[in-house]
Amino acid sequence: MRMSTKGRYGVRLMIDLALHSGEGPVLLKDIARRQGISEKYLWNLINPLKTVGLVRSIRGAHGGYQLGRVAASISAAEIIDAIEGPVAITECSGIHSACDLETVCSTGNAWQRVNAAIRRSLDEISLAQLSGQEAVAVWRPSLRVRP
Repeated sequence: MRMSTKGRYGVRLMIDLALHSGEGPVLLKDIARRQGISEKYLWNLINPLKTVGLVRSIRGAHGGYQLGRVAASISAAEIIDAIEGPVAITECSGIHSACDLETVCSTGNAWQRVNAAIRRSLDEISLAQLSGQEAVAVWRPSLRVRP
């Protein structure tokens, strides 16, 4: 499983907005230059973020874009959901999915558990953490010795 370029670039766009949140509205061309992403591509990402209120636009000579809420209240899951839709590692593991094979499938429950774990992890990561404005707990897998 791999996150798409849209999702990754959308997160980078939001991190850039968070890093420059105290400077007033930010122009997409400036984000494009700093992030090495085409301005045209960013135009495609900004609208879904505006639609769900994660970003707001300011019109006028000193206009641009700002975060719609404080960075600490925006999760990585919200950003990805806005751009790509809800995370689902399989077609049957999404939030509102239904499968004709649900009663006989031996793997569906496993995929739903994996999907839920990914979702919880993304929900726990804030934009403030991603932008370095808040400490991030580092996950380290425990080493288990099998008997």
